[in-house]
Amino acid sequence: MDSLTQVALGSAVGYAVLGNKVGRKAVLWGTILGTLPDLDVFLPYGGSVEAFTYHRGFSHSFFVHLLISPLIVWLILKIHTGMQAYKTRWFWLVFLCLSTHALLDALTVYGTQLMWPLTEHPFAISNMFIIDPLYTLPLLVGVIGTLIPKITAPTAYKINAITLTVSTLYLCCSLILKVVIDDKVNTALQNRDITVNEYISTPAPFTTLLWRVVVMSDGKYYEGYASVFDTPNEVTLNAYQTTPSLLNEIKNEWGVKRLQWFTKGFYSVREQQDKVILSDLRMGMECAYVFNFVVGQKDGSAISVGNFEKISQRPNLNNLPKIWDRIWHPDTVLASPLAKNNCVEQ
Repeated sequence: MDSLTQVALGSAVGYAVLGNKVGRKAVLWGTILGTLPDLDVFLPYGGSVEAFTYHRGFSHSFFVHLLISPLIVWLILKIHTGMQAYKTRWFWLVFLCLSTHALLDALTVYGTQLMWPLTEHPFAISNMFIIDPLYTLPLLVGVIGTLIPKITAPTAYKINAITLTVSTLYLCCSLILKVVIDDKVNTALQNRDITVNEYISTPAPFTTLLWRVVVMSDGKYYEGYASVFDTPNEVTLNAYQTTPSLLNEIKNEWGVKRLQWFTKGFYSVREQQDKVILSDLRMGMECAYVFNFVVGQKDGSAISVGNFEKISQRPNLNNLPKIWDRIWHPDTVLASPLAKNNCVEQ
């Protein structure tokens, strides 16, 4: 999730655990701890593929959180002397602020290595977009309530508890909506006789009323959208070509295998100006995927390993209002017009 949401969640959890005992210090430490796991982005991993696939690794592991929590508690008690009586609660504040950060990230499409080092598998439920105002705003209201001097501590504690509950209920609702969407899309796929090798659904930007789906099929993939108000016949599904054979000569390269593993098979391969591009299909849309890597270089008929440079394809932000329109109107087109020309401007 985005940094603001993680800060708000950490602050809310911190105050819920210890706010009635230590006041705003719980908010302060919740803010710090809600940010701490994402500081791994500053580590020198050594390359774009490494930075992409190792993020949300050890710093998001429950085991690491358990091990580091006592050390952080020791540091906190050194700073705030005279709070030994709350040592156990401080432990739960630290551990829960760290672990809820990781759990929230696990609700997004990219997931989290919750069980590192036992496994590097990125657990992902994919029921939340990385930014969702309807989840974040209640948390912010609760946290702001703890910082207003005129609000008494018992009232602030109650407000924070209520808003934290509301945001959690929203997460639960998104899980229910995901089940509804998946059932609807599966019916649409069966009705259209589409072969499904892999399937994933994830909320569209800023909402859980519209969902983006990706279907990996034989020699192609489908990208589409389904609103909670759609019938199976109204689900949008557009087919696009991929050329995985371009990887045949470089399939044993570590970077290629790492990207194939991390994307869980949801990737496309295409040739662009003598470069072989591997795109992660889980974030973005056709012609505007967030993560693309130059995995190969073509010279005549031969393909050698590329430099794994990361290429960004910026989405057209002017199309964001169309997302709201697509929720209510199935005939609204979200696909880029460039998709018909293999994402090449004519």
